[in-house]
Amino acid sequence: MNEIARRPDEVRGLSDLAFRELSGFMGGIGSIHRGIAGRVFSSTGPAGAPVRLAHDAISAGVYAGLRGGSALLGRGAGEALARRARAEGRELSTTPRGSALLAAVNGLMGDVLEREESDLQEPMAVRVSGHVVTPGRRALDRAFPGATPYLVVFLHGLMETEFAWRLGAAEQGGTYASRLAENLGCTPVDVRYNTGRHISENGRSLSDLLEALVEAWPGEMERIALVGHSMGGLVARSACHYARAGEARWAGRVRHVVSLGSPHMGAPLEQLVHLASAGLNALPEIRPFGAVLRRRSAGIRDLRQGSLVDEDWRDCDPDALRAAAVTEVPLLEGATHCFVAATLTRSPSHPLGRLLGDTLVLEASASGRGRDRKIPFGAENGMHVGGTHHLALLNHPEVYERLRAWLG
Repeated sequence: MNEIARRPDEVRGLSDLAFRELSGFMGGIGSIHRGIAGRVFSSTGPAGAPVRLAHDAISAGVYAGLRGGSALLGRGAGEALARRARAEGRELSTTPRGSALLAAVNGLMGDVLEREESDLQEPMAVRVSGHVVTPGRRALDRAFPGATPYLVVFLHGLMETEFAWRLGAAEQGGTYASRLAENLGCTPVDVRYNTGRHISENGRSLSDLLEALVEAWPGEMERIALVGHSMGGLVARSACHYARAGEARWAGRVRHVVSLGSPHMGAPLEQLVHLASAGLNALPEIRPFGAVLRRRSAGIRDLRQGSLVDEDWRDCDPDALRAAAVTEVPLLEGATHCFVAATLTRSPSHPLGRLLGDTLVLEASASGRGRDRKIPFGAENGMHVGGTHHLALLNHPEVYERLRAWLG
């Protein structure tokens, strides 16, 4: 965990990535060019063969030069920016704006960044004021001087960080965390993670992290609540599954698992993108656009059906139109599982509300109700919030009052 506390080359990594993507864009333009040219030359017959050979050779050289120039420029700019960042002591991941940029990059391609061991990846860690807190007794003592036996762990959603919970805090009198700490005497713990990884991978990482916290927590840890927004609710359920399978000690301390706008049955936007990528891949002229969509991260792909375990993606074709049924994961025994669903309309049965949900997640999905699947949430442990949107669930007065009642 010590190596993730330092981010000396985040700026350079971001610069390198930007120019690498520019180089890839040039390659995509070249692919479109070749697709159109191929269709044109195919109609000219053998007579156009000499012209085609010359055209292909020249265009290949031009696009190769553009890609190479972009990569070279990126390396030079990255080195210069990195030297400046180190001199000024800047660290993007510790600031709200910088971390938001890195969170977006991780959400889009965090699985690739992890494989490449990029400085831009965001390994799962506890964060306080943007800084990583290693799960050791001394570090936890410093980070949580008033630690209590009751932990409430907050898990953000796709392309978010722990700073997202501050949305609307000034108007609401604080974040969920600050108000719960005051009213319930609990200790809030913010966790940041790479949302581009598979949900199951993040679930295992969260289980390992919570087990380390149990071991090193100042004083006795008696009670844990998990609160996840959007993807965070799925990561929480995945962690509970792996903790139970591995007989982790922290699982026995969990009293509540709360999901706020989590796509338990899948997210319609990812389902549409999945279909669009297949359609765009059908013709050479537009195939590069399909390739761009197919580059979306493993975490985003998992939102198609709300996949929580490795079996849903391992040894599977991620671009197959007819995906295998998602593995059903039972709820953690001994814990109360709660959900909050939202719609833009006051009533969830309104046609527009049924169509759009909270703009990103449908009410039925957030409630665990599907055509062929159903998560056994208790009716008394669910809540619908009307006239609001997905991000508003990060700090909503009605949601806070219900959270306080559930967790208290």
